[in-house]
Amino acid sequence: MARLLVTGGAGFIGSNFVHHVIENTDHHVTVLDKLTYAGNRASLAGLPEDRLTFVHGDIGDAALVDGLFAEADAVVHYAAESHNDNSLHDPRPFLDTNIIGTYTLLEAARRHGTRLHHISTDEVYGDLELDDPARFTETTPYNPSSPYSSTKAGSDLLVRAWVRSFGVQATISNCSNNYGPYQHVEKFIPRQITNVIRGIRPKLYGAGHNVRDWIHADDHSSAVLTILERGEIGETYLIGADGEKDNTSVVELILTLMGQPADAYDHVTDRAGHDLRYAIDSTRLRTELGWRPRFGDFESGLADTIEWYRTNETWWAPAKDATEAFYASKGQ
Repeated sequence: MARLLVTGGAGFIGSNFVHHVIENTDHHVTVLDKLTYAGNRASLAGLPEDRLTFVHGDIGDAALVDGLFAEADAVVHYAAESHNDNSLHDPRPFLDTNIIGTYTLLEAARRHGTRLHHISTDEVYGDLELDDPARFTETTPYNPSSPYSSTKAGSDLLVRAWVRSFGVQATISNCSNNYGPYQHVEKFIPRQITNVIRGIRPKLYGAGHNVRDWIHADDHSSAVLTILERGEIGETYLIGADGEKDNTSVVELILTLMGQPADAYDHVTDRAGHDLRYAIDSTRLRTELGWRPRFGDFESGLADTIEWYRTNETWWAPAKDATEAFYASKGQ
């Protein structure tokens, strides 16, 4: 797999994967990215030019995709519309990218016999009750609750169908919530960190009881590379790092790590359709493929992330003011 094609490789988790691959392998990486607001060429800055090729384009462009698949040994499919709130406002881009875009890639993989790994989310499973001891596994039934998670669930099912019906060489991973470098400031953790840096009080949705299972983006990247190299074709692997935290605890830990009073935040209007709890059981990935996370605890990964945002304000500052203005208009 000396030649990798990464769709959405200028986005948050995609760019982290590109950095991880270039730093830990000898592969050449071609990035295909549409550069919507969530994609940023600056997230790939500093990588060696002889190891990285950037292509500005849409995964729905069948002719472009076909040519790139013809030159790739393997494809990792990160490209997606991924913001729940945006999907409630306008679902159409989520259908175009997550469903039609994935179909376009699958057809190219079918024509060329290219190995494909499809990146998905734990949100396809719906949510869990706060007091439920269960966690999501590879056999948990799908129960998506938003246009975003519904289109991701649909894309997962397309991958499974193309494996079974046409013999496409594909695997799937569903991951818990990522955090780390290069994440857009609209997202929960970077929004709170950059608020503190700017002297703005962090914002907590609703009562703050909602629970997410957090994983550092570099750990997600190492898991994806492991699945790409050793995963069984046609199988699904759940990626998680045992990082369950309620939103109140996350905000208070950010404030504490940044030298602020733990209660220096404000409650704001809850998100529409806000899922209660996500939790990943990654036993299969760990036992069958031998993967382990580098950040063994959430606090160390969060401290690493805070330091990145402190030292990379030129990366996130251009989007900060518009993001806060948008949330202010919604009372959030």
